[in-house]
Amino acid sequence: MKIFITGAGGMMGSHLIDFLINKNHEVLGTYFTQTVDINDLNRKARLVKLDIRDKDKVENLLKDFKPDIIFHLAAQSLPTVSWENPNYTIEANVIGTINLFEAVKKLKLDPVILNACSSAEYGFVREDEVPVKESHQLKPLHPYGVSKVAQEFLAHQYFKNFGIKSVSIRIFNTTGFRKTNDVCSDFTKQIVMMEKNLQKPVLIVGSIDKRRAITDVRDLIEAFWLAVQKCEHGEAYNVSGEKVYLIKDIIDILRKLTDVKFEIFEDPKLIRPTDEPIIYGDSTKFKSKTNWSQKIPIEKTLKDMLDYLRKKP
Repeated sequence: MKIFITGAGGMMGSHLIDFLINKNHEVLGTYFTQTVDINDLNRKARLVKLDIRDKDKVENLLKDFKPDIIFHLAAQSLPTVSWENPNYTIEANVIGTINLFEAVKKLKLDPVILNACSSAEYGFVREDEVPVKESHQLKPLHPYGVSKVAQEFLAHQYFKNFGIKSVSIRIFNTTGFRKTNDVCSDFTKQIVMMEKNLQKPVLIVGSIDKRRAITDVRDLIEAFWLAVQKCEHGEAYNVSGEKVYLIKDIIDILRKLTDVKFEIFEDPKLIRPTDEPIIYGDSTKFKSKTNWSQKIPIEKTLKDMLDYLRKKP
């Protein structure tokens, strides 16, 4: 099959390319400001630089390629950046989605679109409300979360009005090697810096009493593939890890994966007052359609992240 990926230069996109190439699909991936090392992207895929806000270029690429499946991952995905630059966040995530769906409509293409959304759409969720279900009210706490609600609703409307087939996945905490800007990637990077004597044996952390359900990116990519084959078009589904970890539990696991004996320093500047105490989704709806399950334990995820960084300069 011919498969088009927006946001192929991100951590999820890079793993998705590997997954699809291994299945012998023809892949066209686009990137703009990639977060992974460009050398980590599988060169068996065709890679094109694309600003998703450029509707003409989006249309031209789709016109030439005519994909069977589209994985729409392109986004400004950092909540903190969305406060610093809300205009860019809305343009990339909302206008970019409109550009994609409008091109599909104009060209009369008939792909299935995987629409990458976020647990950030829910906003603050009380502990007695987790694992949070898809029926929970959407009240995002930042422009990024707002943009993902808009993206999901646009996909639903394009399906209802024009029959454009899409499935929206509300992605909960996901990590893995090549990841940046999350707790696991930050901790593993610091530990490898310690191992290479580039940082004192002190792990700098924010709040360590928050709880997160964490999924390995390779399990998430498997979920993406099942979603485009088995889920109902126009619907939204949670994909969340099945076990919740305290941040300090992650630190304890990392201690067993390194020979470095390190101390912990809680930096007040890293503690965000709006951080949810727990992020954990109910994936029952998705599992009932796909029989998906989380296979990779967090110990393997963290070990693979450490080993990946240990090989980097």
